Amino acid sequence: MGRPPEVFVRPVTMSEGQRLQRIGRTSKDPVKLRRAIVVLMSAQGQSVPDIAHLLDCSPEYVRGVIHDFNDMGFDALNPKWSGGRPKTISEAVRRHIRLIARCCPRDLGLPFSTWSLSKLAEHLVASGVVASISRESIRQILRAGGITWQATKTWKASNDPDFITKMRRVLELYDDPPDDGRVVCADEFGPLNLQPRPGNAWRRSGHPVRLRATYNRRGGVRHMLAALDLASGKMIYRIRERKRSGEFLSFLKVLRARWPGEKLYLILDNFSPHKHPDVTSWAAGHDIELVFLPTYASWLNWIESEFAALRYFALSGTDHRSHTEQGEAIAAYVRWRNARAQPKRDFAPESTIRTWTGYMTNVA
Repeated sequence: MGRPPEVFVRPVTMSEGQRLQRIGRTSKDPVKLRRAIVVLMSAQGQSVPDIAHLLDCSPEYVRGVIHDFNDMGFDALNPKWSGGRPKTISEAVRRHIRLIARCCPRDLGLPFSTWSLSKLAEHLVASGVVASISRESIRQILRAGGITWQATKTWKASNDPDFITKMRRVLELYDDPPDDGRVVCADEFGPLNLQPRPGNAWRRSGHPVRLRATYNRRGGVRHMLAALDLASGKMIYRIRERKRSGEFLSFLKVLRARWPGEKLYLILDNFSPHKHPDVTSWAAGHDIELVFLPTYASWLNWIESEFAALRYFALSGTDHRSHTEQGEAIAAYVRWRNARAQPKRDFAPESTIRTWTGYMTNVA
């Protein structure tokens, strides 16, 4: 059997040669680049075996590229991907699979409340949606439809019939503090018990921080009563063993002494000690207006975000062995924070709560 006849590209013009060189310098597509080099080397008179040896490919591949270029010109350089095997599951069936995945299995008469990929595949086959399907195929179908595995979370709507009125009152105090006084947000933070607290830290890969485990916590708990002054952005707090009406009333007296001669607009949640007769009567007699939030709407209290920061920066990743040690850590953080405090303005300026005219009430 003799050698195959030599194959070369047709004669190329000067502009075609320049174009091939430009593709060889700039193409980011490896297939197009490889084919352009084959054509350019053949145009320079190199044989098929030499090109195949230099490019580490088969002579059949080189001959195929040359024949394609001779037939189609530069269109032969662009890779033509076939797209793989045709889909065996139609788009309508894929939509139906995504719909079933979003349903609760109990609604379909099955004795479980959530899907696994195996259970979903078994149900699809048993119900005649598909003849057969793998878990990976289901995963790809769901991902392509924007359906991901997510944790179920709870939410609670306010059942306060005066929600809108109370919310607007709080927002008015935030947006336009009265000239005759000072707006202060108050709440309790805790319980502060002695326990290792998980947190995050920069560490070398594979060397995480380890904290002890606790089985018995005999140190008792403490509670932090805190207030946020919106005019200065500073926090005032006291740590007490209890958070009854007596402790809260004592904290009110601390706030009253801090700003003598000014009316205080104190924004509070509906915790029962805040509404104790001793508290309300004393506040009324000492120029303190208690502004209560709607029920189940503690997110309207501006101090909640400060508590989240305190928990993250002062307590996360710690393992305090005494309340004195823990209290010193909190005190150090609050001093650091107050030294950098700025007046509080623009509460949730882009939130949809600014445009609410109604609210879901009496949610079961």
